[in-house]
Amino acid sequence: MRATVMYGAGDVRVEHVPDPVLTEPTDAVVRVLRSCICGSDLWPYASMPPSDRGRRMGHEFLGVVEDTGAGVTGLQRGDVVVAPFVWSDNTCDFCAEGLQTSCRHGGNWGHDLDGGQGEAVRVPQAQGTLVKLPAGEDSALLASLLTLSDVFCTGHHCAVTAGVNARTTVTVIGDGAVGLSAVLAARRLGAERILLMGRHKDRTDLGREFGATDVIAERGEEGIERIRELTGGDGTHTVLECVGTKDAIATAFGAVRDGGTVSRVGAPQYADVPMDFPVFLRNVTLTGGVAPARAYIDQLMPDILDGTIDPGRVFDRTITLDDTPAGYEAMAHRESLKIMIQP
Repeated sequence: MRATVMYGAGDVRVEHVPDPVLTEPTDAVVRVLRSCICGSDLWPYASMPPSDRGRRMGHEFLGVVEDTGAGVTGLQRGDVVVAPFVWSDNTCDFCAEGLQTSCRHGGNWGHDLDGGQGEAVRVPQAQGTLVKLPAGEDSALLASLLTLSDVFCTGHHCAVTAGVNARTTVTVIGDGAVGLSAVLAARRLGAERILLMGRHKDRTDLGREFGATDVIAERGEEGIERIRELTGGDGTHTVLECVGTKDAIATAFGAVRDGGTVSRVGAPQYADVPMDFPVFLRNVTLTGGVAPARAYIDQLMPDILDGTIDPGRVFDRTITLDDTPAGYEAMAHRESLKIMIQP
């Protein structure tokens, strides 16, 4: 089969690799219908050291079950399923607490396992990982259902851990797909004042449609000053940091109201957090982290199925698997917000 392999910064190739087969009774083989390029994929695309072996790419996908191991129940050939961006047994103590990202028997796609940016995937712990979708292979909802594998669940996690509700004001830092998903999630949770920090009009326009009430194009101290100006000098109760840079987290602490909460879900590209004594004195809480998507899929899916939300709008381009290298380039150069791959 064909699959995407990254060999170093800027070096993405689509190659023929062995077809996935069942190796454990708890495995399934899934034929990929849709996958996508994640903003976090752009970090290794910019900085990965050259490698002779390469790294299989893609952690967001949905597809059709082609085969299951003897230990898998509840799934059968032909089921359309979505896979969270980590696999898990969904039965260990961490999974029972809703933290499937720390599953004692789980792991990550790619590396020594198939990645989602390919024609098929061997799924370990298939019964605990895969979620059956009430949709056909040609459903118009596939794009939005694909966001349940990562991006919308990540935005939702950011809003939930920050404690967003109808009584909180919100600042979202970042107009990428995760930031826009966080806007949509915050609005879904009842927030009526949502400030979106971004400077790409096509993206912030979508952010407004998702629920942002204000757009702040300024960055750094100017951005903080603008947020405080819009909030009577106080800042917002919550800040959702969806970028992952040190400048972004510093802005988050500057924009949050005293006693407020900063939630970070942008993959951190920094070694330390600037949570110094002045932040301590303001009783600011820092939370967030990697999103346990499996914990959220069942509660978010109904709103997609009934049309209440349409998170699939973050995909602004669909390409074939063979065009994946060009897709990485387009996202890296901000020519596209988020790219969906249809093998």
